[in-house]
Amino acid sequence: MKSLRMLVVSGALLLCGAAAWNVAYAFDASASGDPGIWQKHVYTFQFMGFTTTYSCDGLADKVKVLLIAAGARPDSKSQPGVCSRGWGRPDKFAQANLTFYTLVPAGTDSSSGSTPVSGTWRPVKFAVRSPRQLGLGDCELIEQFHSRLLPMFATRNVDSHTTCVPYQESGSVINLKFESFAAMPAMPAKPANARQAAAAASPGGT
Repeated sequence: MKSLRMLVVSGALLLCGAAAWNVAYAFDASASGDPGIWQKHVYTFQFMGFTTTYSCDGLADKVKVLLIAAGARPDSKSQPGVCSRGWGRPDKFAQANLTFYTLVPAGTDSSSGSTPVSGTWRPVKFAVRSPRQLGLGDCELIEQFHSRLLPMFATRNVDSHTTCVPYQESGSVINLKFESFAAMPAMPAKPANARQAAAAASPGGT
């Protein structure tokens, strides 16, 4: 009997907690969420630098990290382009073929026919180890991302203090900050009723 009472209480607490979380999330969404639509981009990114030489697959992997960190949709594709030196070998003319989607505020134009999704402005910072795959040798890549790919995103308050010294990492600085309009995280489903909440709280999950 005691265990049954504890089970009911635990289920009620779980249900109340889920309800409180949903109220908080709804408040945040109404306060900062705005409708946005996805825009598709197809682009061949060719890296031209002095300090670091990438393989085509290495460049593709690094650019995909930057795209997603900047707010592109997680299904972004970054594939090695045509390289003369083959897989895994540094190439002075490394390139990556990109297909990705960025979110832009819907505004008053509904002619695109796309279904709006909820978006919000979120801060992004590129620096050494932010994201963690980024190193000082990627300084020139950040410069070129800033000038050629970042304009495809909806951004504001762009602040760049990146300085790259050719042929050496010493003296170089990666410091690029901006706000990107990105999709809000999906809200997890809540239990349909107290019985499901109690079942989820039980040791056997039934």
